[in-house]
Amino acid sequence: MAIGLNNLRAPEGATHKKKRLGRGPGSGLGKTAGRGNKGQKSRSGYRMKRGFEGGQMPLQRRLPKRGFTNAFKREWIEVSLAVLERNFEPNAEITPEILHQRGLIKKARRDVVVLGNGEVTKPLRVVAHRFTASARQKIEAAGGTVSIIERAATSEQG
Repeated sequence: MAIGLNNLRAPEGATHKKKRLGRGPGSGLGKTAGRGNKGQKSRSGYRMKRGFEGGQMPLQRRLPKRGFTNAFKREWIEVSLAVLERNFEPNAEITPEILHQRGLIKKARRDVVVLGNGEVTKPLRVVAHRFTASARQKIEAAGGTVSIIERAATSEQG
């Protein structure tokens, strides 16, 4: 007999019947159904908090706090010149929104930095939040233009 998805079965002894709790004293798990007597854990709806260790100080409170997280940290999405050269035709305007639409960057809302990796042989009009010196030089040498997006002045001094 050929084995196919239509006749797959678990091997003998691999599956067991589910224990039926609270079905009378003869079942061996009647009355309290294996939950013991009284207390929070014997009640229905009991759910232990994540990280609870039975009253012992939980691990996340025993470990020391370390470091600092800067709430105003700027995260950059890096785009190399090689990617721009490969994916755009001459004189194309390249903005973070266009990069996002073409699937070259994941998030259009983050700041984009253009890196000087690779070569540019055609003029491109690139609009980004930041350019490395080599990227700017290579784009302009190929006859393209570079425009910097100014960030809106938000209250970062909070």
